[in-house]
Amino acid sequence: MTQNVLQLSNVNVIREGKPLLQKINWQVRNDQHWIILGPNGSGKTTLCQLASLYLHPSNGNVDVLGERLGQTDVRELRKNIGFTSSALQTLLNPMLRVEDIVISAKDGALAPWWHSYTPKDRQKARGLLDLFGCTDLEQRFFKTLSSGEKQRVLLARTLMNDPALWILDEPMRGLDLGGREKLIERLGLLTSHTKAPSTILVTHHVEEIPEGFTHALLLANGQIVISGELAKVLTEDSISECFGLRLTLNYHDGRWRAQTKKKSSLRYS
Repeated sequence: MTQNVLQLSNVNVIREGKPLLQKINWQVRNDQHWIILGPNGSGKTTLCQLASLYLHPSNGNVDVLGERLGQTDVRELRKNIGFTSSALQTLLNPMLRVEDIVISAKDGALAPWWHSYTPKDRQKARGLLDLFGCTDLEQRFFKTLSSGEKQRVLLARTLMNDPALWILDEPMRGLDLGGREKLIERLGLLTSHTKAPSTILVTHHVEEIPEGFTHALLLANGQIVISGELAKVLTEDSISECFGLRLTLNYHDGRWRAQTKKKSSLRYS
Protein backbone atom coordinates (compact mmCIF):
# COMPACT_ATOMS: atom_id res chain seq x y z
CA MET A 1 0.00 0.00 0.00
CA THR A 2 1.33 3.43 -0.95
CA GLN A 3 1.65 5.84 1.96
CA ASN A 4 3.66 8.81 3.16
CA VAL A 5 6.89 8.09 5.02
CA LEU A 6 7.76 11.78 5.35
CA GLN A 7 5.68 14.95 5.23
CA LEU A 8 6.79 18.52 5.93
CA SER A 9 3.98 21.06 6.18
CA ASN A 10 4.66 24.83 6.17
CA VAL A 11 8.06 24.28 7.76
CA ASN A 12 10.43 27.12 8.59
CA VAL A 13 13.81 26.90 10.30
CA ILE A 14 15.26 30.11 11.70
CA ARG A 15 18.53 30.28 13.60
CA GLU A 16 19.99 33.49 15.07
CA GLY A 17 17.45 35.47 13.09
CA LYS A 18 18.51 33.89 9.80
CA PRO A 19 16.03 31.77 7.81
CA LEU A 20 17.64 28.46 6.86
CA LEU A 21 14.45 26.97 5.39
CA GLN A 22 11.30 28.80 4.39
CA LYS A 23 7.77 27.60 3.63
CA ILE A 24 8.76 23.98 2.97
CA ASN A 25 5.91 21.71 1.88
CA TRP A 26 7.11 18.28 0.79
CA GLN A 27 6.09 14.67 1.02
CA VAL A 28 7.89 11.41 0.32
CA ARG A 29 5.96 8.20 -0.31
CA ASN A 30 7.10 4.67 0.37
CA ASP A 31 7.58 3.88 -3.33
CA GLN A 32 9.73 6.92 -4.12
CA HIS A 33 13.47 7.67 -4.21
CA TRP A 34 14.33 11.38 -4.01
CA ILE A 35 17.33 13.49 -4.97
CA ILE A 36 17.83 16.78 -3.12
CA LEU A 37 19.90 19.03 -5.32
CA GLY A 38 21.20 22.52 -4.68
CA PRO A 39 24.25 24.73 -4.12
CA ASN A 40 26.19 25.14 -0.88
CA GLY A 41 24.18 26.91 1.79
CA SER A 42 20.83 26.15 0.19
CA GLY A 43 19.49 24.24 3.22
CA LYS A 44 19.96 20.64 2.07
CA THR A 45 21.61 19.39 5.26
CA THR A 46 19.07 21.25 7.42
CA LEU A 47 16.30 19.48 5.50
CA CYS A 48 17.97 16.11 6.18
CA GLN A 49 18.32 16.90 9.88
CA LEU A 50 14.58 17.55 10.05
CA ALA A 51 13.75 14.33 8.20
CA SER A 52 16.08 12.30 10.42
CA LEU A 53 14.62 13.85 13.61
CA TYR A 54 17.83 15.55 14.72
CA LEU A 55 16.40 19.05 14.34
CA HIS A 56 13.07 20.66 15.22
CA PRO A 57 11.51 23.31 12.96
CA SER A 58 10.92 26.84 14.18
CA ASN A 59 7.33 26.33 13.06
CA GLY A 60 5.36 23.93 10.91
CA ASN A 61 4.92 20.17 11.19
CA VAL A 62 7.28 17.27 10.46
CA ASP A 63 5.66 13.82 10.19
CA VAL A 64 7.93 10.78 9.83
CA LEU A 65 6.63 7.22 9.44
CA GLY A 66 3.23 8.27 10.73
CA GLU A 67 4.57 10.03 13.84
CA ARG A 68 4.77 13.79 14.43
CA LEU A 69 8.03 15.33 15.59
CA GLY A 70 7.47 16.79 19.05
CA GLN A 71 4.78 14.27 19.90
CA THR A 72 6.76 11.02 19.77
CA ASP A 73 9.87 9.37 21.22
CA VAL A 74 12.47 10.18 18.58
CA ARG A 75 14.89 7.63 20.06
CA GLU A 76 12.51 4.84 19.11
CA LEU A 77 11.50 6.33 15.78
CA ARG A 78 15.14 6.79 14.69
CA LYS A 79 15.53 3.01 14.84
CA ASN A 80 13.50 2.91 11.61
CA ILE A 81 15.63 5.51 9.82
CA GLY A 82 18.98 4.95 8.13
CA PHE A 83 20.90 8.23 8.19
CA THR A 84 24.42 9.30 7.36
CA SER A 85 26.06 12.71 7.09
CA SER A 86 29.38 14.38 7.81
CA ALA A 87 27.80 15.80 10.98
CA LEU A 88 26.94 12.30 12.22
CA GLN A 89 30.49 11.14 11.57
CA THR A 90 31.86 13.65 14.09
CA LEU A 91 29.64 12.12 16.82
CA LEU A 92 31.18 8.66 16.48
CA ASN A 93 34.05 7.50 18.69
CA PRO A 94 37.08 7.31 16.36
CA MET A 95 38.53 4.47 18.46
CA LEU A 96 35.62 2.13 17.72
CA ARG A 97 36.29 -0.79 15.40
CA VAL A 98 34.50 -0.69 12.07
CA GLU A 99 32.29 -3.69 12.84
CA ASP A 100 31.06 -1.95 16.01
CA ILE A 101 30.36 1.27 14.10
CA VAL A 102 28.00 -0.71 11.88
CA ILE A 103 26.40 -3.03 14.43
CA SER A 104 25.55 -0.26 16.93
CA ALA A 105 23.08 1.18 14.39
CA LYS A 106 20.77 -1.75 15.09
CA ASP A 107 19.50 0.14 18.14
CA GLY A 108 20.04 3.64 16.76
CA ALA A 109 23.06 4.01 19.06
CA LEU A 110 26.42 5.68 18.44
CA ALA A 111 28.38 3.00 20.31
CA PRO A 112 27.87 -0.70 21.17
CA TRP A 113 28.46 -0.54 24.91
CA TRP A 114 24.84 -0.37 26.10
CA HIS A 115 23.46 -3.21 23.97
CA SER A 116 24.15 -6.88 23.32
CA TYR A 117 24.45 -8.47 19.89
CA THR A 118 23.96 -12.00 18.62
CA PRO A 119 26.20 -13.89 16.19
CA LYS A 120 23.45 -13.29 13.62
CA ASP A 121 23.76 -9.52 14.19
CA ARG A 122 27.50 -9.67 13.63
CA GLN A 123 27.04 -11.77 10.52
CA LYS A 124 24.64 -9.15 9.18
CA ALA A 125 27.07 -6.30 9.92
CA ARG A 126 29.84 -8.13 8.05
CA GLY A 127 27.49 -8.76 5.13
CA LEU A 128 26.68 -5.06 4.90
CA LEU A 129 30.37 -4.17 5.00
CA ASP A 130 30.91 -6.63 2.17
CA LEU A 131 28.05 -5.00 0.23
CA PHE A 132 29.96 -1.71 0.25
CA GLY A 133 33.37 -3.23 -0.40
CA CYS A 134 34.63 -2.96 3.18
CA THR A 135 35.18 -6.60 4.13
CA ASP A 136 38.86 -6.07 4.89
CA LEU A 137 38.13 -3.14 7.22
CA GLU A 138 36.06 -5.00 9.86
CA GLN A 139 38.65 -4.90 12.65
CA ARG A 140 40.25 -1.57 11.80
CA PHE A 141 39.79 1.42 14.09
CA PHE A 142 37.48 3.98 12.50
CA LYS A 143 40.04 6.77 12.89
CA THR A 144 42.58 4.90 10.71
CA LEU A 145 40.33 4.88 7.63
CA SER A 146 40.56 7.22 4.69
CA SER A 147 37.68 9.65 4.15
CA GLY A 148 36.35 7.47 1.34
CA GLU A 149 36.52 4.32 3.47
CA LYS A 150 34.67 6.09 6.28
CA GLN A 151 31.89 7.08 3.87
CA ARG A 152 31.40 3.47 2.76
CA VAL A 153 31.39 2.18 6.35
CA LEU A 154 28.76 4.76 7.31
CA LEU A 155 26.61 3.67 4.37
CA ALA A 156 26.83 0.07 5.56
CA ARG A 157 25.79 1.30 9.00
CA THR A 158 22.63 2.94 7.63
CA LEU A 159 21.16 -0.43 6.59
CA MET A 160 21.83 -2.31 9.84
CA ASN A 161 18.36 -1.58 11.23
CA ASP A 162 16.44 -2.42 8.02
CA PRO A 163 15.18 1.18 7.75
CA ALA A 164 11.87 2.28 6.27
CA LEU A 165 13.50 5.60 5.34
CA TRP A 166 17.07 5.95 4.07
CA ILE A 167 18.64 9.43 4.22
CA LEU A 168 22.07 9.93 2.64
CA ASP A 169 23.57 13.40 2.97
CA GLU A 170 26.30 13.71 0.33
CA PRO A 171 27.44 10.06 0.43
CA MET A 172 29.94 10.62 -2.42
CA ARG A 173 31.90 13.21 -0.45
CA GLY A 174 35.56 12.20 -0.12
CA LEU A 175 35.42 9.47 -2.77
CA ASP A 176 37.81 9.39 -5.70
CA LEU A 177 36.45 8.89 -9.23
CA GLY A 178 36.56 5.09 -9.07
CA GLY A 179 34.98 4.97 -5.63
CA ARG A 180 32.28 7.42 -6.65
CA GLU A 181 31.32 5.46 -9.76
CA LYS A 182 31.19 2.16 -7.87
CA LEU A 183 28.98 3.71 -5.21
CA ILE A 184 26.62 5.29 -7.75
CA GLU A 185 26.22 1.91 -9.42
CA ARG A 186 25.67 0.18 -6.07
CA LEU A 187 23.06 2.71 -4.94
CA GLY A 188 21.23 2.29 -8.23
CA LEU A 189 21.09 -1.47 -7.72
CA LEU A 190 19.98 -1.15 -4.10
CA THR A 191 17.15 1.30 -4.78
CA SER A 192 15.89 -0.73 -7.74
CA HIS A 193 15.07 -3.64 -5.41
CA THR A 194 11.35 -3.97 -4.68
CA LYS A 195 12.03 -4.07 -0.92
CA ALA A 196 14.29 -1.01 -0.91
CA PRO A 197 13.40 1.69 1.63
CA SER A 198 12.31 5.13 0.49
CA THR A 199 15.50 7.04 -0.16
CA ILE A 200 16.59 10.67 0.10
CA LEU A 201 20.00 11.40 -1.41
CA VAL A 202 21.62 14.83 -1.17
CA THR A 203 24.12 16.01 -3.76
CA HIS A 204 25.48 19.11 -5.47
CA HIS A 205 25.98 17.31 -8.77
CA VAL A 206 23.51 15.84 -11.27
CA GLU A 207 26.31 13.50 -12.35
CA GLU A 208 25.93 11.71 -9.01
CA ILE A 209 22.26 10.77 -9.50
CA PRO A 210 22.06 6.95 -9.65
CA GLU A 211 19.68 5.13 -11.94
CA GLY A 212 16.37 4.22 -10.34
CA PHE A 213 15.76 7.50 -8.54
CA THR A 214 12.24 8.72 -9.22
CA HIS A 215 11.87 12.26 -7.86
CA ALA A 216 13.87 15.43 -7.25
CA LEU A 217 13.65 18.49 -5.04
CA LEU A 218 15.72 21.51 -6.09
CA LEU A 219 16.58 23.86 -3.23
CA ALA A 220 18.07 27.36 -3.28
CA ASN A 221 18.32 29.98 -0.54
CA GLY A 222 16.29 27.82 1.81
CA GLN A 223 13.33 27.57 -0.54
CA ILE A 224 12.04 24.93 -2.92
CA VAL A 225 12.67 25.90 -6.53
CA ILE A 226 10.71 22.93 -7.86
CA SER A 227 9.92 19.37 -6.83
CA GLY A 228 8.27 16.33 -8.39
CA GLU A 229 9.03 13.50 -10.79
CA LEU A 230 12.70 13.55 -11.73
CA ALA A 231 12.25 13.54 -15.51
CA LYS A 232 9.77 16.43 -15.33
CA VAL A 233 11.46 18.78 -12.87
CA LEU A 234 15.11 18.31 -13.82
CA THR A 235 15.36 20.68 -16.79
CA GLU A 236 17.86 23.24 -18.03
CA ASP A 237 15.61 26.06 -16.81
CA SER A 238 15.10 24.63 -13.32
CA ILE A 239 18.72 23.71 -12.71
CA SER A 240 19.91 27.06 -14.06
CA GLU A 241 17.56 28.86 -11.65
CA CYS A 242 18.67 26.66 -8.77
CA PHE A 243 22.40 27.28 -9.25
CA GLY A 244 22.18 30.81 -10.65
CA LEU A 245 24.04 29.89 -13.85
CA ARG A 246 23.11 29.33 -17.49
CA LEU A 247 23.50 25.57 -17.71
CA THR A 248 23.01 22.87 -20.28
CA LEU A 249 21.65 19.51 -19.16
CA ASN A 250 22.08 16.17 -20.89
CA TYR A 251 20.88 12.65 -20.18
CA HIS A 252 22.65 9.65 -21.72
CA ASP A 253 22.87 5.97 -20.85
CA GLY A 254 21.11 6.42 -17.52
CA ARG A 255 23.23 9.35 -16.29
CA TRP A 256 22.82 13.14 -16.18
CA ARG A 257 25.43 15.77 -16.98
CA ALA A 258 25.34 19.55 -16.51
CA GLN A 259 27.76 22.26 -17.56
CA THR A 260 27.77 25.98 -18.22
CA LYS A 261 26.63 27.08 -21.64
CA LYS A 262 29.58 27.78 -23.90
CA LYS A 263 30.32 31.38 -24.68
CA SER A 264 31.53 32.51 -28.07
CA SER A 265 35.23 31.82 -28.52
CA LEU A 266 37.70 34.60 -27.75
CA ARG A 267 39.89 36.04 -30.47
CA TYR A 268 43.42 37.14 -29.81
CA SER A 269 45.21 39.67 -31.97
